[in-house]
Amino acid sequence: MSYVRNVEDILLREEMTKEGEKLSYSCDICKKSFSRRGNLTTHKCISTGEKLYHCDICGKTFPGFSNLTTHKHIHTGEKPYHCDICGKSFSQKCNLNTHTRIHSGMKPYHCDICGRSFARNLVLSIHKHIHSGDKPYHCDICGKSFSQKNSLTAHTRLHTSEKPYHCDICGKSFSVSTNLTKHKRIHTGEKPYHCDICEKSFTEKGSLITHTRIHTGMKPYHCDICGTSFALNKALTTHKHIHTGEKPYHCDICGKSFTQKGSLTKHKRIHTGEKPYHCDICGKSFTEKGSLATHVCLHTGEKPYLW
Repeated sequence: MSYVRNVEDILLREEMTKEGEKLSYSCDICKKSFSRRGNLTTHKCISTGEKLYHCDICGKTFPGFSNLTTHKHIHTGEKPYHCDICGKSFSQKCNLNTHTRIHSGMKPYHCDICGRSFARNLVLSIHKHIHSGDKPYHCDICGKSFSQKNSLTAHTRLHTSEKPYHCDICGKSFSVSTNLTKHKRIHTGEKPYHCDICEKSFTEKGSLITHTRIHTGMKPYHCDICGTSFALNKALTTHKHIHTGEKPYHCDICGKSFTQKGSLTKHKRIHTGEKPYHCDICGKSFTEKGSLATHVCLHTGEKPYLW
């Protein structure tokens, strides 16, 4: 259905550019008029469902010759549409138009419920699922539902263990392309997200959002049992273990259990002897960051716990 709308949009734009010309070709079904015979032919194919143009490589059919030409770029790898600003190339003109909105900041598609704006109509359609609660994409394996198709695709890789995105620096693999992008910042040191208040930088947008709560004091996650609030959803989840008594993190060496993953990590150092925190002054090592901080005070003479 979205494909048909895209073709109709293209026809409309072409007719708008020919505004001064006589509309001499009329559809005998709906009486709509066109300035070009080709546009009338394409319009009729959409109305009847007929597809006149066939790809001689894969056999796929299309209602218009221009649609076939654009499709063939997939096979040839041709990208004839270039961005004048950054030079990036595209196989379809509509993709170039969408891309240029990154540079211009234009977001012409608006949500009529919350007013949020988007550069792409498709993204707006996906966004509306948040308001409707609609989750049309279902996992065939476990039945879990998702509002976005790419979320379902990423989810199914949990079942298949597929990790198609590989780091060309260290070889590490990921199931989602965005995770690979984030990972690469470890190698490049890039931190594109900046705090407007203290100018601290972060590799991930989520880390910046969490950080800003230090300045605002906002704690949007509330415990429904005792009412305690938290800046992080993860912190709320960990806190709830106090009420439930749940200790989901188990030591595979001695079997001891913990409510927090961090506590398990620290505990394991008893078995491994690992001391990852080192004093820059004397070289002494510690199992915990807090122990290192206390030790450094011996060198500096600082007494942070005096009241």
